[in-house]
Formats: sequence, C-alpha cells, structure tokens
Amino acid sequence: MTRQVRPIVGLMLASAMFCAGGVAVVAAPAPQAHAVSMSEYQAKVSNHAKLKSQLVGVSSDLADTILQLADLNDNQIPAAVEAAESAQQAAEQAQSLAEATTQRLQAAQQDKANLEEQIKQTGSDYDDAKAAVAQLARESFHGSSTSDVLDFVTDSTTADDFVNKMQSQAAVTRSESNAATDAANELNTSMNRKDRLGAIEQKITQLKEQADQQAASAQQAASEASAKQTALQKLRDEGTAKREKLESQKSQLTTQSAKEAADIVAMKSQIDSWNNQYNNSNNAAVNPNNNQQQSRPNNNTNYNPAPAPAPAPAPAPAPTPNNNNSGGASGMNYAVPGNCPAGSGYCYGHNTGNTVGGAAYPSRQCTLWAYLRRSQLSLPVGSYMGNGADWANTARGLGYLVNNTPHVGAAMVFARGQSVGGHWTADWQYGHVAVVERVNADGSVLISEGGTGFATFPAWETISNAGAYQYVHY
Repeated sequence: MTRQVRPIVGLMLASAMFCAGGVAVVAAPAPQAHAVSMSEYQAKVSNHAKLKSQLVGVSSDLADTILQLADLNDNQIPAAVEAAESAQQAAEQAQSLAEATTQRLQAAQQDKANLEEQIKQTGSDYDDAKAAVAQLARESFHGSSTSDVLDFVTDSTTADDFVNKMQSQAAVTRSESNAATDAANELNTSMNRKDRLGAIEQKITQLKEQADQQAASAQQAASEASAKQTALQKLRDEGTAKREKLESQKSQLTTQSAKEAADIVAMKSQIDSWNNQYNNSNNAAVNPNNNQQQSRPNNNTNYNPAPAPAPAPAPAPAPTPNNNNSGGASGMNYAVPGNCPAGSGYCYGHNTGNTVGGAAYPSRQCTLWAYLRRSQLSLPVGSYMGNGADWANTARGLGYLVNNTPHVGAAMVFARGQSVGGHWTADWQYGHVAVVERVNADGSVLISEGGTGFATFPAWETISNAGAYQYVHY
C-alpha cells in the first residue's frame, strides 16, 4: 500500500482499505500539515448550506447548537486529533533519540572505566592492539614459538617489527579488547591506552552535550503533545455538552428534515465519544497485539487467541430505525438493541460463531469494531468471521440473515475492490466491514467503522449507494 491516505473523521478520503485475516488495516503515513484544497472547502460550504436548509424554521438557539456541534464533528475535532497525533509522534521520536544517545554515553563511560582498570594493571603506555595481534600470530602457527618463524614469514628480526607488519595487513581489526573503540575506529589506527583514554573522554564530553540537548528537546516535545491533547479534550468536552443540550431540546423540532439533521449530528458526536472512551481504556491496558495482522486458523483446536482488548463503553441507546428504510426484507423485524447476551454462542435460532469473544481481532481493526459494536447492541456476532469481505458468507454459513437492505446495527460488508462513494476503494484482497448506525430518509446510511488509517477508532462516514452492499443482520 503506497498510496497516500489522509484519514478524516466524517469525510474519509482513504485511497484503499483492507481487513487482513480478520484484521482491518488502512495504510497511512504519519500525519502531516495539510492545506485545505478548493474542492474540500467547497464541499464543506455545501454541507453547511445543506444542513442550514434542513433547519429552516428551527429556533436560532437550537439551530446554532446543531451547527456548532456539526462544525466540531466535521472540522475542529478531526483537525485537533491530527495535530495531537502528530505532536505525540514527534514527542516519541525525540524521546527515542534522547534515550539512544544516553545509552551511547553510558557505553562510553563503561569503556572509560574498563580502560582505567587496565591502566592500573599494566600501565598507560601498553598497546592492547599490538599485544592482541602478537597473540593471534602465535596461535596461527599452532603454538610454534614466534622466534622460530619470524624470519621465515616476514624477514622480521624483532617481535616489534613482526607485529607492525602484521598490523599493516589489517590484523588489528581482530583485537581482543576493542582496541579500536569509537575513537580509534574513527582514526583507523592503533593507540596506546593513554591516547585511547583521552579519545574516549572527548567522546563522553560530546555525548553529554548531545544528551542534554536531546533531553531538553524531548521534554519540550512532550509538553507540546500534552498541550495538543488538552486542546483536543477541551473540544470533545464542548461537543459532549452541546450533544447533551441538543438531546434535551429535540422535542422542539417539528419537521422530519430537522429531526434527521439533529439525529445525524448527535450520532457523529457520539461515535467520536466512543473513540475517546476506547482510547482511554486501551491506554490503561495496552493490547500486546496492537496493529498486528492475525490469520484466521483453519480450526479452533490448537489456537491460542490473544487477550481480548478492553471493550468500548456501552453507548447511548441506538436511534430508532426509520421504518420506511430499515425494513422491507422478509423476516427482518428485529429490534435494536437485540436480545443476545454478550458472548452468546447461540442466538436467534442459530450458532453465532462466538467462541473466544473479540480476542481474535487485534486492536483498532475494522473487524474488532464490528464485533464490539454488534455486542454493544446485543446482536449476534462471531469470533472468526474472517476478513471484512468474508463476513457475509461466513454469516450465511452460520444461519444469519444476510441481504442488501440496510438496517440499524447490521454489519455492512464491503467486497474486495469495491468502490465506495467514489472517494475510496476497499482493498482487492481483504475488503472491509462496518456497522450501520442510521438509515437516512434519502436511503444513505451513516456507519461507524474501525481501521488503523482512520484518525479515530471508531470513525464514521455517510455512504450514499447503500443498496450496493451486503448486510449481516441477525
């Protein structure tokens, strides 16, 4: 996956997505500063105008609340998430660099201590490199006396002459006591202990200066990351307050378009709230298999699953499905939330496939979110549904109702290579899976979804051609 992805909550501009081995992954580069293009600006203006048109006749105070919450969802919070993640990455890189330099400093200090101990034993003028080469030379002649072979090998008349000639043939690189050391390697020569000690001390001085500078930089980067995270949390708190205010005033809405607009804005805010809660729970208990691909086993007999990730907090009650758009298929009369206890192995008259809970799905993947969200809604869901594109066939085999009609709570299955809304394509090998949060009056669906390329887990978007996908129901 080499194509650039700029994940945005609510307006996902991903170029490709895949769910590998039951794992949803979206390739994404490190967040970068991004200037808003003219087309993106026009899209935002258009969305804002559409929302305002839906709120005609609504009191100015309530309309302002809805518009402000929409701006938080679509613009302010996504931008703050990107800024916070970028700052966090910078802080981690600075800290890593500082730690590496500190380790080099400690190694140099240990080299100095070792060399000082050798100087105490043998003196400062002793040259370990020459001594080591001489020993190697003696060993290379199988124990023969050096004096017996000096003339034969090099025409040398003294041991020093012999050693110098051996060194000239690069034997010094085999020295037994790191005679080269960092400083000697740089000089590409042999030095006596006194000279090497001075070189090491000079290196220690340089490393100390670097370590101090990098530690200060790491501290500054960590402070900036903390400030970005605080700013993000402030926006999210503002969003929560506005969502609660909106919920308390919904009864004032009299038109269907205004009610739908309010429901969509509130649901988007709720999805971001789940993401925040999920991150908080995962920070407290890190999943050791985070972002690792995990193949689905041929059977469950010898499979030792990874620890289950911390479950997302229970959400607010799901919105009531629109009867004109959520039903219509034979037998599709289930309510949301359903009546399957979490982890059920058998529900709605069939095997759910739930054997190890969500443990088979690594953190932040699309399949994990689909499992968590279906469990939250008390709807059946299995532990080994496969790659995102496999969910429909796996579900049919287990007895689930699967069709092309969306319903709140249904798992929405994206086929391999399927174009989605004209702005991204499901991976040709793995596909994707999401969960329907709302069926809108125009037939589009609001979905929540996981994937490492999204700025948040879960993320959300609205899909217009809802009839083009398969849906796993109950």
